[in-house]
Amino acid sequence: MLSELMNFLRACFRPGSDGFARSGSDAGGRQDGLLWYKDSGQHLNGEFSMAVVQANNLLEDQSQIESGSLSSNESGPYGTFIGVYDGHGGPETSRFINDHLFHHLKRFTSEQQSMSVDVIRKALQATEEGFMSVVARQWSIAPQIAAVGSCCLVGVICNGTLYIANLGDSRAVLGRAVKATGEVLAMQLSTEHNASIESIRQELHSMHPDDPNIVVLKHNVWRVKGLIQVSRSIGDVYLKKAEFNREPLYAKFRLRDPIKRPILSSDPSISVHHLQPHDQFIIFASDGLWEHLSNQQAVDIVQNNPRSGSARKLVKAALQEAAKKREMRYSDLKKIDRGVRRHFHDDITVIVVYLDSNLMSRASTVKFPSISVRGGGVNLPHNTLAPCTTPT
Repeated sequence: MLSELMNFLRACFRPGSDGFARSGSDAGGRQDGLLWYKDSGQHLNGEFSMAVVQANNLLEDQSQIESGSLSSNESGPYGTFIGVYDGHGGPETSRFINDHLFHHLKRFTSEQQSMSVDVIRKALQATEEGFMSVVARQWSIAPQIAAVGSCCLVGVICNGTLYIANLGDSRAVLGRAVKATGEVLAMQLSTEHNASIESIRQELHSMHPDDPNIVVLKHNVWRVKGLIQVSRSIGDVYLKKAEFNREPLYAKFRLRDPIKRPILSSDPSISVHHLQPHDQFIIFASDGLWEHLSNQQAVDIVQNNPRSGSARKLVKAALQEAAKKREMRYSDLKKIDRGVRRHFHDDITVIVVYLDSNLMSRASTVKFPSISVRGGGVNLPHNTLAPCTTPT
């Protein structure tokens, strides 16, 4: 029992999950209150900028950028991996993804000796299965972990091709220049899975024709089974396997009727884009940003400001909008501490990845110094554990 407990605690709060960059010459980020940022860094195909602002008591957003070898044998292919993981119910699933997904991707890339949609799909499935194993092992001592999950947005740039995989409602938006006018237009690359979208509600009804309550309008918000807004995720095992939707799980998460088939899916939407010289940058962000800014507004902010600090500019613009909606000053919003801050906005993670057309032509076999940066939050003491038994 003690060894099981220790394994669980490690899964909840792994060393190295403190939210700060670790390896590579390009590591390091700064903390300013609830804002963490790395204004500028270099990846294989250009520059990048990152920023995270925390609203929850424990940061539920996790994120990373990895550039260099995309295979575990370090022989290539070389490229850049971007991940934004927006957790819900607690930070355990998003932390787990941050610690495991990229390693799975490198393993499958090594096996297939190339990057592909299949490699990304397998890496996500292995991550899902890994987290399900954690829930199964810890069910008897910490059952509420079954109600913790995460959205998962992934981008992989390799050999001039951009792969976008998504589960949930984070979003990737491309800034593409129009030659004739010089404008930079927003182009959404990711498919979202949120019950607020009519096509997603139709999809759920077609998958569950015998369940009239598969989506419920609750407090003016569409939710799957009246519980959750997203229809696809990593984790949320209580809506995928019947054995985890029973006591001692909190009553608010337990369904009246037993689960006959998974209610939520872990199958990602994956798209492939062949990058063009007029593709300028990609914005990867959790839904905390898109609640306050449109795709084009975000692209305009990036286009009209220096590259260094562009992610921080986007976060600030979203916070200014959040303050305006509550008829308060931005300076006053910044004074509100984590936890209480969640009443005003969500955790927000932004990664802006610039595409240098000169570097994009690099073959995926060209070796590049390895870079690994993780987005951060308030650096809690190492003996502080996520609230595995009290989901938010």
